[in-house]
This record gives sequence, C-alpha cells and structure tokens, in this order.
Amino acid sequence: MAKKGLRSWVKENWVDIANKRSDGSYPKCGRSGGEKRKNYPKCVPIAKARAMSKGQRAGAVARKQAKSNTGPTPSRAATFAKRKKAMMGGFMGRRMGIR
Repeated sequence: MAKKGLRSWVKENWVDIANKRSDGSYPKCGRSGGEKRKNYPKCVPIAKARAMSKGQRAGAVARKQAKSNTGPTPSRAATFAKRKKAMMGGFMGRRMGIR
C-alpha cells in the first residue's frame, strides 16, 4: 500500500454510500447541525465507491448499520468483508490427505 500521508487522505472526496441520491450521485460525507438522513452514513472516497460493485456497497452499508453506533464517536465497520479460508478443501485438506 502506498504511503500518501494525512494531507492527501483528507483531500480525497469522501462520500456517503448509504444515502444515494435519486440522480445516482452520493452526498458528501458528514452531517451538519440537525441534518437527518435515512440511513447512518458509511463514508468512503468517491474513487473507491465507484470501483465497488452494487453488492459490495450494500454489504459495506449493512456492516456499518449492524454496528451499534451509540456514543459521541462513530463505530468503525470494515468496508470489505474478510475472506473466509477454506479449511478442508484447501491447504489443510491436502496436508491431512483429505481430498
């Protein structure tokens, strides 16, 4: 992973993929004042949002909504699910002679 630094990270265009607009665009990340949104925000850079499939976006939003977002700071939820390792069908199966 390239080291970009905090400045470039902040300058990325962060959008909320949980609340898609009717025209297909995404609102800016963060809420101001008493602004209400339908779903709890899931923020990612616009480049990542465009690279994700519809299912990946839905999964990321579902993981974020499943967290209990109570308290003064938001809970962090992984954007992409961790890959499941094959137990007996993969390396361990070959090693144990099950195949």
